[in-house]
Amino acid sequence: MEQTIQSIRMAKEADVPIIVAINKIDKPEANIERTKRMLAEQGIHVESCGGEIPSVNISALKGLNLNELMETVVAQAEIMNLKGDPKGFVEGVVIEVTTEPGRGKLATALIQRGTLRKGSILVSGLAWAKVRAMFDHVGNTISEAKLSDAVQIIGWRELPSAGDLILEVENERRVNVVLNYRQSQQAKSKAIDALEVIQKKQEDHNLVYKAALLERKALGRTRRIRKGPRTKEIIDDGIPRVNVIIKGDVVGSVEAILDVFETYGDENRCRLDVVHYGIGPVTENDVELAEAFDGFIYTFHTSVPKPVELIANKLNVPIYHFKVIYKLIDAIKAEICKKLPPAHQEEKLGEANVLQYFQINERRKKVSVAGCRCTNGILKKNEMYRILRNDEIIYEGKLAAMKHLKEDVNTIKTNVECGLRFQDPDVIVQSGDTIICYAVHEVPATVNWDPGF
Repeated sequence: MEQTIQSIRMAKEADVPIIVAINKIDKPEANIERTKRMLAEQGIHVESCGGEIPSVNISALKGLNLNELMETVVAQAEIMNLKGDPKGFVEGVVIEVTTEPGRGKLATALIQRGTLRKGSILVSGLAWAKVRAMFDHVGNTISEAKLSDAVQIIGWRELPSAGDLILEVENERRVNVVLNYRQSQQAKSKAIDALEVIQKKQEDHNLVYKAALLERKALGRTRRIRKGPRTKEIIDDGIPRVNVIIKGDVVGSVEAILDVFETYGDENRCRLDVVHYGIGPVTENDVELAEAFDGFIYTFHTSVPKPVELIANKLNVPIYHFKVIYKLIDAIKAEICKKLPPAHQEEKLGEANVLQYFQINERRKKVSVAGCRCTNGILKKNEMYRILRNDEIIYEGKLAAMKHLKEDVNTIKTNVECGLRFQDPDVIVQSGDTIICYAVHEVPATVNWDPGF
């Protein structure tokens, strides 16, 4: 019933005629009248109950009343005066899409204009196809699909979506033109949607900000735009820092950005220092201040005069322009991450079980060796190792040697036995210990800053 309700909703939204086919009437428990009452609850009143919507009782399994259903569909088409042009470029609509073994990407379509033939080039949504083969409703290969035919089409580079329109184009060059245009339109649509979300967040933020501003004013606390830049007064405490200058179009914009800065919470790893902030275009003094503090200038809905831009280029002072607060914050986050040391991430390469522990003579000295079998993955001589005993780590470090059948090797694969000697001569393994081989990779650090959006 859930799918039926969804189909009814979609039909109403599309404002298309409805024909009801009540299926499975061959079953003993079939209750046609109850089904009609349930449809009436959804606003679907069939003709037999005094409504205007045609309905047919069928059994798809037994083939009962299928001809009557087809006649009803034809009658509805005649009432709607449905017509189409069998000539010209093909137009259609995607009914269903799937991927089948041996056939690949397959779309079922209804032809609404023209005649579809093998080799035709089709565009649907952001997908396109050069028709390799076509099949009718029972799976037989056909050479062409005419007006109002339902046809299965293979040859799609990417699958379209059900409901997408299908258009035939002249050649593949035309495909690229159409797809590029549609992709640009889709990007614009996404940008508009994103802007609406951002504006809503900004409105919510402004409501909270104005309330907080009134509260601060009631307490006699306000933030004031500096009349001029401060003198250089950084104390080197050994912690990296990012120095920024903020220039905005109006006081409210700058205040909103500074409010977001107050949520920064990673001062112990990297300082975020607002050297100067103000309203209006970027000035020569802003550039000189940024150069003195080795900082960055971030503008919000404001400009940089050409002479000032030339000075900034000469002094290698970066100036970044933004119209959306969250993008400005993301840019500052990226600069902070550059200042942080890289994080270390472990990658497990292999695992081995200790079979026995023994000592051998090497250069007239007894050395300890772990006789092992690699149980999964691969062991590499030059990577890191960890010994686990009862899930507790008893050693972490490097190997001094790796042998297989008395030969020095650099790798051991799964189900291969080997001898491992660790750099620490005091390490003593036991039968049943687990040895983990892992690599340590450096990955970019992330900043601990949740600005609230």
